[in-house]
Amino acid sequence: MQIGRIKDGTTVLFQGDSITDAGRNRDDPFDMGSGYASTASSWFLAAYPHLDVEFLNRGISGNRIGDLMGRWQEDCLSLNPNWVSIMIGINDCARRYDGADPTPVSEFKARYHRLLEWTKRELNAELILMEPFLLPISEERRQWREDLDPKIHAVRELAREYQAVYVPLDGVFAQAASGRPVEFWAQDGVHPSAPGHSLIAQNWLAAMEFPGLC
Repeated sequence: MQIGRIKDGTTVLFQGDSITDAGRNRDDPFDMGSGYASTASSWFLAAYPHLDVEFLNRGISGNRIGDLMGRWQEDCLSLNPNWVSIMIGINDCARRYDGADPTPVSEFKARYHRLLEWTKRELNAELILMEPFLLPISEERRQWREDLDPKIHAVRELAREYQAVYVPLDGVFAQAASGRPVEFWAQDGVHPSAPGHSLIAQNWLAAMEFPGLC
C-alpha cells in the first residue's frame, strides 16, 4: 500500500541542524523533538495508523554541511532509511557573520553533492531537500542574504540533479511573512516559532503528496 509518496514498510529519516533537532532527546533514538519533524510525522501516523512507517530524527543543533559528512555513516547510512530529508545551510551562512568562519558556496555545494552521491550509492534512498531560509528581522540579517541566496540556489540545483522532492522554504516563509510580522514565524529570523514549525510541516507533507494532511 502507498499513501502519497510513502509505501508501507518505509523508514523516513529527518536530517539537519537545530531546526530539525528541535530539542530532541539524544538518548532516545526514536524521539522526534518538538519541531516540524515531530509535527509532520505525528500527523501522518495519526491519519494512517495502519501503515508500518517509521520516522527518525537525527538533526543536531549547530551542524553545517561538513558536520553531516562527518556523521553520515552512523546517523544515516547505518539506519538504512528509504527516504532521507535534509535541511542544512543556515549555519554555513551564519558562521561567516558571527564566527568569521565562512563556507564558500562552491565548497558548500561540493560537500552537499558528495553527501547525496554517497547516499544514493550506498542506499539508493529517495531524497527530500529542504532549502534553508531566513526572515529579515534586522538590517544585520538582511546582509546575510548575500551569502545565503547562492547556497539556496545550490540546493535547488542539486535537487534538480538528483530528482529530489523539493521544499522551497525560503519562498514559503517570505510569503507567510507578508501576512504576519516576521517575528510571528521566527523570533530571530532563523529558528521557527511553533507556528513556523507547523508551516514547515505543512509544506513537507504537501511536497510528499499526502492527501488530506495539508
